[in-house]
Amino acid sequence: MRPFLLGAGLVAFLAACASMPEAAAPGQGPVVQAAAGPVEGVREGDVSVFRGIPYAQPPVGLNRWRPPLPMEPWTRVRRAVDFGPACIQPTPRVSTIYSQDLGSTSENCLSLNVWSPNTAGKAPVIVWIHGGSLVAGSSKEPMYDGATLAEEGVVVVSINYRLGVLGYLAHPGLSRESPTRTSGNYGVMDQIAALEWVQRNIAAFGGDPDNVTVAGESAGGLSILYLLTAPGARGLFDKAIAQSSYFMSMSALRDSVHGAPSAEQRGAAIASALQAADVAALRNMDPQTLTDGAALAGFFPAGIIDGVVLREEMLDVFNRGEQAPVPILAGFNSGEIRSLRVLAPAAPASAGAYDQAIRERYGDLADEYLRLYPAATMDESILASTRDAFYGWTAERLTRSQAAIGQPSYLYMFDHGYPAMDEAGLHAFHASELPYLFGTLRTTPPNWPVIPDTAVETRISDAMIDYWTSFARSGRPQSDHGPAWSAFGAAGGPFMAFRDVPVLERDLHPGAFAVHESAVCRKRVAGNLGWYWNVGLNSPVLPPSAACP
Repeated sequence: MRPFLLGAGLVAFLAACASMPEAAAPGQGPVVQAAAGPVEGVREGDVSVFRGIPYAQPPVGLNRWRPPLPMEPWTRVRRAVDFGPACIQPTPRVSTIYSQDLGSTSENCLSLNVWSPNTAGKAPVIVWIHGGSLVAGSSKEPMYDGATLAEEGVVVVSINYRLGVLGYLAHPGLSRESPTRTSGNYGVMDQIAALEWVQRNIAAFGGDPDNVTVAGESAGGLSILYLLTAPGARGLFDKAIAQSSYFMSMSALRDSVHGAPSAEQRGAAIASALQAADVAALRNMDPQTLTDGAALAGFFPAGIIDGVVLREEMLDVFNRGEQAPVPILAGFNSGEIRSLRVLAPAAPASAGAYDQAIRERYGDLADEYLRLYPAATMDESILASTRDAFYGWTAERLTRSQAAIGQPSYLYMFDHGYPAMDEAGLHAFHASELPYLFGTLRTTPPNWPVIPDTAVETRISDAMIDYWTSFARSGRPQSDHGPAWSAFGAAGGPFMAFRDVPVLERDLHPGAFAVHESAVCRKRVAGNLGWYWNVGLNSPVLPPSAACP
């Protein structure tokens, strides 16, 4: 049982030859001679921790809304004992189970943290990308503490990246000043820059740059999908873990696609709402005021088809089998929408109205839809159909797609609950697997349902830690605390269900993937419809299509 823990040239040569973390003079922490420069961290038990290491120059002033620039190497030892500030994010206006005090925020936030086993040498590396709808969150959240994973022989790196309007604004003025004539996707470029830093530097911390796994949950999982299709990320990682990710339809930089305005049009509208006449005016705005104003004006951050960073629609890349050919571990939670009810459509006045609405929207698919999500249990059906259309379909589509190109793929569903969670109606809610994965069952946010200190909770945590770290090590998830995990296939297969114990099962929600795959296909064939938020009772009338199952 594990204890719960609180809470190029010369450069390449240096990275290859740098030593493991070693104790410095008495009273000092471990020091590594990284390609970026010498870094001093702190030894915490069997792990050395290096916090707040900058991986790019501050994206401030004229560098606001520009690609990240590499740091100049430093020569004096840089102390890395405190987390860097979280990236600027909207001022919280409501309290949720995810709410927590992240401390200081700053536009100068492009930093990362490293947890390294004191005995590490060419250890597998996990790079963690936090969630938060590309709007909020930080690598310093206590729940993301990498110590327990590092104790299993893995080097853990967690990163900050630009969020919200500062990370994803596209605007005609920004595109005109760019050498590539594009704008937006700054947050994606930050993530790629962090992975490039890992390639140059992680050997100094005992990590193997040839065995890097990118991992993330929610918006972090969406980021994994971006990285799988981004040309600039190719070769920077070797495996991927996508938790509660979502294959959302994308905006194009200058063209209207899926019936939506271009990203530049949206950016110009935000600037107008902020009464900013041009890019200079936008850059002169206080970052917090800018971020809050953009959020209130309805800015929604997301990756953009710009022809450079993200060249085309993600699903088009996957449909041709041209995504990064890496092993995948992906899944979702059974109660995703219980804590994200804003994503679910409102229930109609009666079961009859529900039945009629689904038949009007889904046509020849309606009988199957209603078999899966019946009117008799309308409220639960709305939660389940929204979950399956967003997260379940994405997880299965991703694992099927990787298997189709010959990559080992593993699918899971987290379906574990405990008294405080279930009494709050939040069984296996969105992100509830994270404390188990990180072994941080005692450092959840203040409003999180309190996790009991029981053998059941420890067993689930031990199993997830084993599966995730062994997947990072070898591409095969294995655990002494659960059954052998068989790979998923291009046409389906077994999945791991994390209930009170891990159980290998087959046929995840039979029929659900097929009906949502067909619905997405029909929207894509129509050409003027998106396919992510508009599902179930919010769906448009689906066009019949002989091209779709």
